[in-house]
Amino acid sequence: MPVDYGGIALLIGGFFGFMALRVPLAFALGLAALITAAYLGLPLLLVAQRMINGLNSFTFLAVPFFILVGNIMTEGGISDRLVRLADVLVGRMRGGLAQGNVVASTLFGGISGSSIADVASVGSFLIPAMVRKGYTPQFSVAVTVTSSVQGVLIPPSQNMIFYALAAGGLPISTLFLAGYVPGLLLGGSLMVICWVMARKHNHPQGGVYGFRQGMGIVADALIGLFTVVIIIGGIVAGIFTATESAAVAVIYALLVTGLYYRTLNRRAMGRILASTLTTLAMVTAIIMTSSAFGFLLSYLQVPSLLAQTILGLSDNPIIILLAINVLLLVLGMVMDMGVLILLLTPILLPIATSIGVDPVHFGIIMILNLGIGLCTPPVGTSLLVGASIGRISLERTTPALIPFYIAMFVVLMLVTYVPALSMTLPSLMK
Repeated sequence: MPVDYGGIALLIGGFFGFMALRVPLAFALGLAALITAAYLGLPLLLVAQRMINGLNSFTFLAVPFFILVGNIMTEGGISDRLVRLADVLVGRMRGGLAQGNVVASTLFGGISGSSIADVASVGSFLIPAMVRKGYTPQFSVAVTVTSSVQGVLIPPSQNMIFYALAAGGLPISTLFLAGYVPGLLLGGSLMVICWVMARKHNHPQGGVYGFRQGMGIVADALIGLFTVVIIIGGIVAGIFTATESAAVAVIYALLVTGLYYRTLNRRAMGRILASTLTTLAMVTAIIMTSSAFGFLLSYLQVPSLLAQTILGLSDNPIIILLAINVLLLVLGMVMDMGVLILLLTPILLPIATSIGVDPVHFGIIMILNLGIGLCTPPVGTSLLVGASIGRISLERTTPALIPFYIAMFVVLMLVTYVPALSMTLPSLMK
């Protein structure tokens, strides 16, 4: 079948055209797919079937539960307890509040699985606190935004579920385990930057706690963090599927926040359910329309064309992986992470596997790349949220991000070219 370049231009150009007109993302994908299908003479019923097939997966049922448990723990005050726990662990260091910010994001990532939720929850408390302690607003925003990327790597990560779906049903437990070491490595690298900046700018020390007070804070936070044990432990031990573990975690989160923390009431539950349904509606619409869009990309042979282009650059796997990284970084700056995972995985995964990259390893590479895009102008959603909380423009924030970008890029290269960082823990657990 000859390549229809007109159809390709209509599909991709239509999508970006609708985006330029500020049409919501799901509608931009769906309208571009419908118009292109009509141009190609395909039955519109086929587009509708592809949209329904995008949701026809048992794995997808885990998504609403993970969204719900994150909202429950956030509304239930777990973010405040995690901040205090981080302050106990690293607060007495020079620049302790910045270090605690990174640690709090590491801990919160194991509950929310979302970079944006991390910035909105932890950042709303820590960014003003850091400014009051003498940190500049741009540095406070930079630490909060970049450390939130751990949330997409450290399980439970909603984006890993999207990747598992797009990759044809990879084991979620394996993906979850593969994200731990890269996530912790990213957090460690950001803490090094915080330490260097603290020495350079004489940042203040954080709080100092007595033994009894510190142990009380630790115990209080660990009860909430046991949610992570339920999710990851249950999946790895084979007790639960990902969907079942998420459902059990919701019940546990309700019991902890309602009976132990006593932070949930009827009004709070209303906000939790409204937020969960709003997020789920957006996610569902995007998955449905991106499934139809992806089908037309495949029909128009875009994956094979892109594969030929990338493989034509070189036959060296190092160069090919570098080209894929550059592509993901650039696209991550201008497009939504979830959409890119759903659209690019069927295109790029065959290229990666053809040069010997494990699908699980490639998933971590992709998610880290696109996670960096969340804190990169002009469309980085986590950066926009952080700048809004810090009441500072992107222009003033971006220079403060440069040292953190360097650290993140170094970690990205290590994760890309040292597969053991992602694959050792899943191999050991098998």
